[in-house]
Amino acid sequence: MNTFLKRTITVLLVVAIAMFAYSYFGNNIFSKRLSPKDTVEFKLNKLKLEVFYNRPSKKGREVFGALVPFNKVWRTGANEATTFETNKDLKIGNDSLKAGKYTLWTIPNDTSWNVIFNKKQYTWGVDLEMNPMRDPKFDAANLVVPVEHINNTVEQFTIAFDNSTDNLSLTMAWDNVKVTVPLK
Repeated sequence: MNTFLKRTITVLLVVAIAMFAYSYFGNNIFSKRLSPKDTVEFKLNKLKLEVFYNRPSKKGREVFGALVPFNKVWRTGANEATTFETNKDLKIGNDSLKAGKYTLWTIPNDTSWNVIFNKKQYTWGVDLEMNPMRDPKFDAANLVVPVEHINNTVEQFTIAFDNSTDNLSLTMAWDNVKVTVPLK
């Protein structure tokens, strides 16, 4: 066997061992994410909206008031901070939201959610102590919306756009709860 072939096999073997070790001891690059990433888009005429988020699952757990505590800031998903992007100015409740990219935060409780659009971009949704990274001084828009208790159970946290009645809204649903944020 020539020297080039021996070196190539050695390098490939080292790379394979390194990948296995990283997978086993690190972030397990070969396994499926527990809270998969998702992007939802809405396009109408010249308006383009996009939300990037991670979708945690219920997995038999009590969600609101337990896994997601009431009256505390939630990163509105899992892992990376959820982002909301618009190419046009919007009206969110009484607040104006300029075209741009925002992080989306919520403060859920049993009867309503405070939905917050924050100007600052955060790499991750929480710090090492699992505290939300949101800085309130960068809040661009706040809106309190009522909770709708739904009959079916939504297993995986879901964000969507709804324009079925010509009233554009952003919806968030998980477990037996749904909230609707009107967008104008």
